[in-house]
Amino acid sequence: MTNRLESREKVTGAARYAFEYPLQDAAYLSAVQAHTGRGEIVSVDTESARRLPGVLAVLSCENAPRLEEQSNGELAVFQSRTVSYRGQVIAAVVAETLETAREAARLVHVEYAPEDPDVLLRRDHPGLYKPEQVNAGLAPDTELGDPDRAFDGAAVRVDVTYTTPAEHNNPMEPHTTTAHWNEDGTLTLYESTQGPSPHQQVLAQIFGLDREQVRVVSTHVGGGFGSKGTPRPNAVLAAMAAREVGRPVKFAVPRRQMFATTGYRTPTIQRMRLGADPDGRLTAIMHDVVEQTSTVQEFAEQTAAPTRVMYQAVNRRTTHRVVRLDVPTPSWMRAPGETPGMYALESAMDEVAVAAGVDPVELRVRNDADREPESGLPFSSRNLVACLEEGADRFGWEGRDPTPGVRRVGRKLLGTGVAAATYPARRNPGQATARAEQDGTFTVRIAASDIGTGARTALALIAAETLKADLGRVRMEVGDSSFPTASVAGGSSGTASWGTAVVRACETLLGRLNGAVPPEGIEASADTTDELKAAEEYARHGFGAHFAEVEVDMDTGEIRVPRMLGVFAVGRIINPVTARSQFIGGMTMGIGMALMEESIMDAEFGDYLNRDLAQYHVPSCADVRDIDAMWVEESDPHLNPMGSKGIGEIGIVGAAAAVGNAVAHACGVRVRDLPITPAKLLPHL
Repeated sequence: MTNRLESREKVTGAARYAFEYPLQDAAYLSAVQAHTGRGEIVSVDTESARRLPGVLAVLSCENAPRLEEQSNGELAVFQSRTVSYRGQVIAAVVAETLETAREAARLVHVEYAPEDPDVLLRRDHPGLYKPEQVNAGLAPDTELGDPDRAFDGAAVRVDVTYTTPAEHNNPMEPHTTTAHWNEDGTLTLYESTQGPSPHQQVLAQIFGLDREQVRVVSTHVGGGFGSKGTPRPNAVLAAMAAREVGRPVKFAVPRRQMFATTGYRTPTIQRMRLGADPDGRLTAIMHDVVEQTSTVQEFAEQTAAPTRVMYQAVNRRTTHRVVRLDVPTPSWMRAPGETPGMYALESAMDEVAVAAGVDPVELRVRNDADREPESGLPFSSRNLVACLEEGADRFGWEGRDPTPGVRRVGRKLLGTGVAAATYPARRNPGQATARAEQDGTFTVRIAASDIGTGARTALALIAAETLKADLGRVRMEVGDSSFPTASVAGGSSGTASWGTAVVRACETLLGRLNGAVPPEGIEASADTTDELKAAEEYARHGFGAHFAEVEVDMDTGEIRVPRMLGVFAVGRIINPVTARSQFIGGMTMGIGMALMEESIMDAEFGDYLNRDLAQYHVPSCADVRDIDAMWVEESDPHLNPMGSKGIGEIGIVGAAAAVGNAVAHACGVRVRDLPITPAKLLPHL
């Protein structure tokens, strides 16, 4: 059990984040957002802003330099007069101080030719269409057998619709860039990003540079949850402004502006149809998803994808339909697709259990699959049943009365719920170097990004184990695009991908060590591209189970979660300390999803109304009482040299369903539209 290697730096303030790099003569940027939900910019009046002492430049569509075209329309900053959604960045002020920049931004006057925006997702929207693919390159639709006929003939049928709202990533560190153009024409970005290497590639393309002419440094990152997985407009703005004024420019996106410019989880409307025999064994599974994207760029979330993995049924169908609305582009948020999709599936499974009179844990065990149901591939490992059984034993599930509303303490109704979890075990190609120094230490480098997950520590442990050296002799360097190329910290693929490259580099280095190390050291490198191409074909997934207990106040409808347990099967755990932290963090977000998180769209103006943490509620310490996570031992030889699976996201998958199922058990009221608030619950108590 190893504490984070950078913990002392963080608690003493020595850890340097993107805004904190000391650059001489740094200027500050403030962005101007569109005040209309759709339309064209007629004119931009910057005269008052420019007169303010200390203002260095004002940029907009009327004077901004041209950028190279690329696929992400959100990064085409100031390249058009079109306003695609309210809150879109349409101008920016650069000034000597942040206060001056913000005041000048307030003085920029924009005249619009406005149009009425279309901003609300509905299942009968005439603009719904079938995308060519959904996130992760998956097919939008799948079908096996005759699900309609099987459903119609099933002894037990559940046909229900669940909705999830838009939710916003809110990392502690906002999206931040410090941009600096060097004398030789190269660009350095101190960036809050989940991927220095892909970030480098995108910014080089936008500014017409070779990749080597851009350096992205992200030594420490204060969270991301997916929102920093790809560059956002802040990076382009800061780089553009720095070139314009000939000085370094700092830009930290204010919290209220993040709600429009840095991504969010799409709202979903999900129809679940499950058919089963009298014993609860599924005969038909149908999962139809409606979700939104923007007019700027398509982002189609793979919401029904986990339904293709979880339970056995001969007859099955999954579909995705998307509509382009006048809204910001949705993006990655912790376990995109799997999180809302498993909420619907696991809630519906609970409803099947009630209808069939089968215990919810037993129902999931009866429907376990020995091969991936839709692809037919063998699982590299699947220990879902072990997670369910271990969790039930530790949680005290045995003897649970299935009758809702029978457990009371005073005026509080008590209930318990369960839900399964799954997440793909992905690996991406990457590179690493390992160097033996003359003093007996080792330096390992890779352009990975530790966004607070403990990746730096896990990679150091992997390197030390491979090198057969004490951890104190290994110096792990990450977070710099000048290091060997690494994939993004996303999709729970980080440590599994980077760790493979680190192991191979360290193994090669060991093979070259023979006696004394010369003064210049000995270095070895590795590239895992060919290794991953040659990997055997398996269905690689992590699995888990959530157990939750809730209290429902009969008089107020208030819901509390006094107890929650997660049990996971995710291969070998590299570092138990940071692993447990990741699981509990995901479960905590699941509580927030179930009970409070909701971004509310103003239908008239096309803007999110609750654009700060005073109104967008996330769980606090008072909301998370007795929460624990554990894992079952799992040996999987088909993963990577470490035998590990990603763990950053599986903790949130299914967690909201476990809480919702517990609420239904406590009071007999099934709320199918998240979040489950007192206003939705109280009228039915």
